[in-house]
Amino acid sequence: MVSYTGINHLAMVTGDMDATIRFWRDLLGMRLVAGLGHPGYRHYFFEISAQDMLAFFEWTGAEPAPDKDHGAPVKGRIAFDHVSIGVSGQDDLWEIKARLEAAGFWASEVVDHGFIHSVYSFDPNNIAIEFSASLPGVDLRVRPVMADTQPSAIASEGAGPQPGHWPQAKPVPKSQRRLHPGYGMRLFGKGGDENQPV
Repeated sequence: MVSYTGINHLAMVTGDMDATIRFWRDLLGMRLVAGLGHPGYRHYFFEISAQDMLAFFEWTGAEPAPDKDHGAPVKGRIAFDHVSIGVSGQDDLWEIKARLEAAGFWASEVVDHGFIHSVYSFDPNNIAIEFSASLPGVDLRVRPVMADTQPSAIASEGAGPQPGHWPQAKPVPKSQRRLHPGYGMRLFGKGGDENQPV
């Protein structure tokens, strides 16, 4: 069974890396831990926690996302609603709210969801963001809850992976495992193929 450790990085898009750095690094305090680039392209990484990062591609001509509130239903093509970033406690939520408002960014009231308290806002790219503090003694990962009044049959099967729905994967023998140099190798002075995914 695969052992997941968290979100290594979420990759977003910006047309203005400088404004993005000012927001995520200087306003919110996330360290800028890596930067790749060449004319017309940048890919920068911000540290959220010891396990998680947020990354941005800067592409010439990219524009901020259209207005779309957190969780508001939409029709048509869409791949993303919002990202929620965990914070250690309630005081962090109030500090983030104060920082955002002092800098002229809209910030919601602190919302009680029963298992987390949250503050909502938008970054300079109009990306919908949420900051969430878990409540002591309430961890959905320990005790999953299904409160959907009409869950699908598949959702009703339970929280854990259900076997028998996908083909059994065969492990790749170590003798056949090959690594291909990605563009990130440039962080370490080792070249890297700029056509490889980052």
